[in-house]
Amino acid sequence: MDEYNAKRVSKGKRFLINLLITLAVGLVYFYIKLPAINLQDRAFYSFFLLLSAVYCFLSILSQGLFAKSETGKELWQNAKAHCTIPLFLCIALAVIYIIGNLISAPVFRSRSYRDLLKVETGDFASEVEQISFDQIPMLDEASAMKLGDKKMGDLADMVSQFEVANDYTQINFNNRPVRVTPLVYGDFFKWLANTSKGLPAYIIIDMVTQEADAVRLEEGMKYSTNEYFFRKVERHLRFSYPTFIFDKPNFEIDDEGTPYWVCPRIVKRIGLFGGDDIQGAVLMNAITGECEYYESVPTWVDRVYTASLIIQQYDYHGMYQNGWLNSFIGQKDVTVTTSGYNYIAINDDVYMYTGITSVNTDGSNIGFILTNQRTKETKYYPCAGAIESAAMSSAEGIVQYMDYRATWPLLLNISNQPTYFMALKDSGGLVKMYAMVNVQQYQLVASGVTVAECEQNYINLLKGSSLTSGSVENARVEGYVTDLRSAVIDGNTHIFIKLDNDAFYYVVSVADSPAAAVLNEGDKVALTPSSETGDLISAYSLERIR
Repeated sequence: MDEYNAKRVSKGKRFLINLLITLAVGLVYFYIKLPAINLQDRAFYSFFLLLSAVYCFLSILSQGLFAKSETGKELWQNAKAHCTIPLFLCIALAVIYIIGNLISAPVFRSRSYRDLLKVETGDFASEVEQISFDQIPMLDEASAMKLGDKKMGDLADMVSQFEVANDYTQINFNNRPVRVTPLVYGDFFKWLANTSKGLPAYIIIDMVTQEADAVRLEEGMKYSTNEYFFRKVERHLRFSYPTFIFDKPNFEIDDEGTPYWVCPRIVKRIGLFGGDDIQGAVLMNAITGECEYYESVPTWVDRVYTASLIIQQYDYHGMYQNGWLNSFIGQKDVTVTTSGYNYIAINDDVYMYTGITSVNTDGSNIGFILTNQRTKETKYYPCAGAIESAAMSSAEGIVQYMDYRATWPLLLNISNQPTYFMALKDSGGLVKMYAMVNVQQYQLVASGVTVAECEQNYINLLKGSSLTSGSVENARVEGYVTDLRSAVIDGNTHIFIKLDNDAFYYVVSVADSPAAAVLNEGDKVALTPSSETGDLISAYSLERIR
């Protein structure tokens, strides 16, 4: 072999070795950081820059260019000569990155950002039905976490090996608002001991009854965000869909109680990097790891659009109504969301609620939005009134002697009035009372130990207010008693009354209506029921008709 061919073979070997080492470094980085192979993912540019830097360094090192170059300028010239292709690609990607940021900037595309979220104006009284008491979530996430931890402590066979995850997803399950969360391994060594069987259960918390239950699985969940290696949810997703950009996976269960990871796919609607939006989701079976991508997700899925994304899109909508410059100067018609949000179940879907206020944050709302977290359908309801934090302070004020703290409010329709509803918790985080605050007149505040009592007190306030001019009346029902039952609940005797015209029972507290204690079958009575529905309906008062 002549000298020319020998140099050629030696050069080829160096190139192959350098390339293999670069690929090895790239695989390790990809395995750990999981960037999408997608020009719209900013992490992809860092990934490619790293690969280029590694290859160029190896090329310079393997050819002894550090020793051969006497000056930095000479080293740069030698590096350019031997790393032309990766340097050219880096420059090309840098140009794409810079241009991509420019064409995605709100200063040039404010109208596109404004139109990311389609907002329709609705009428609250006619479009938002009065919700049944068995659909009102009584717990916030912090209270749910306390119940989940307490339930975990009761599971003697699991508590030494597993913990409860901190992500409590609010969903509708069998037409009930619940929060669900998986178990996680206690630590790496407990993962080693249990990974072959997987996570044996998940926790479900009924947000109305405040009951926590551990749902044991016949076959454990092998895929979770707490796993290592290829069974980690994010890694399994990346290797299954290398070009997709994903939002944070959230844990849900289908109608049969099968656990899934719902993994929303992020797309960029504006330019190269702007306008984050969701286009379908990958549903990953948490037991088997089987994945399927849906552009139109099944109806049992409750959360595809996260609250943070909805809030971001509305803020764009409110900020850029009259262009980018107006959002800073003049600020005509500029609105933003308030500092918090909550969830409410409507027609088997979960909606995110948040208030809308002026950009000057003057302490009052001009309205609020309800957004379907599965479809992103958004309605704006104009209603000038108290901001949520003011309503919370007002509710805490009527029980200040007890030092209770209000949860972030839910928005309910009570007697066709937009009403903040919140639980009042003691210092231990336990729900002790409930409060309702009128949105338009937040000095109208009612509280009660039960939701039914709270509602009745609130309706009594509305009757004498300027909002209703005394037009609020409770429906009165009459009938003959066909069945009577009794039970002691929280130390108070309650009578369960079935009337001849109804298939359900009315529940009356003897403390509120002593006449209930001496009823007999066949008596004719008049009841004032609450607005709830179901097999058991609270009644505020009872009168015997002779």
